[in-house]
Amino acid sequence: MNRTDPPILSAHKIRPRHLDRLAVVYIRQSTPQQVLSNRESADLQYQLRRRAVEFGWAESRVLIIDDDQATSGQWIEGRPGFQRLLAEVALGHVGVVFGREMSRLARSCKGSHKFIELCAIFNAVFADADGVYDPADPNDRMLLGFCGLMSGAELHVLRPRLIHGKLNKARGGEAFSLVPIGDVRTPDGGVAIGPDEQVRAAVRMVFEKVAELGSARRAHAFLVAHDIRLGVRSTRRSDKGVLCWRLPRLSTIYDMLRHPFYAGAYVYGRCVVDRRGRVAGKPGRRSARPDEWVCFQRDRVPAYISWMLQP
Repeated sequence: MNRTDPPILSAHKIRPRHLDRLAVVYIRQSTPQQVLSNRESADLQYQLRRRAVEFGWAESRVLIIDDDQATSGQWIEGRPGFQRLLAEVALGHVGVVFGREMSRLARSCKGSHKFIELCAIFNAVFADADGVYDPADPNDRMLLGFCGLMSGAELHVLRPRLIHGKLNKARGGEAFSLVPIGDVRTPDGGVAIGPDEQVRAAVRMVFEKVAELGSARRAHAFLVAHDIRLGVRSTRRSDKGVLCWRLPRLSTIYDMLRHPFYAGAYVYGRCVVDRRGRVAGKPGRRSARPDEWVCFQRDRVPAYISWMLQP
């Protein structure tokens, strides 16, 4: 057999009706870190285009859908690439969907079941690194369903491990996400007051004006009227860490007044996931009560104000 020939066991499931339609290669990685670091994984997924050609599709008939990079497969919502894939299948445009494995398409039973059901109805097959599966065939459908179930189960196994590791780090006062305005990350992963005196002076002025004028709203009006800007470190990948000077919003002033870091206290768990709210269409996070905080340590980080002045 020629090296470019498709496996015999898989070839009989690719029929002329499939070759008359598009071959779709669906590509997804879960996080921005994976997109940046796991280049081999992305390359293996893009190589599936070559596999589609080996099965008989012309290059022009292979569609790459990679709109869901840095997006979790846990949810169907918020994944334009997956929604586009389902729409193309439902329109009868797709003969085969290539994915590295079922978990690339969905990490939930809901997502995998919807995909399998649509492929069965509209006569599309699924191909991964190991073979081709026809969802209209009872045996292949059962196998695909089992793979989808395992993908969801794997996520439930991995998530607690990651969460427990992060919580253990947080209880030691060493887990930091976004650092407050005026602070910077240290090489060892901690937090320190920033080296720029102008940035520090602007942060101190916020607290001084709130104390002097008696409210955050009045302090905000003063800062805007006098064109006093705060030095904010960009979190975008393109210019991450670059210092930008911006007029403060009122919400920013309130956030600074409520943030325990400015009083030298390390707190982890100030926001919690609200699954009921997410199901009801509300924001999926809410502010946690102090008794729900994972960790609270006084005098753990550099302070701008005394704890007694913390609202």
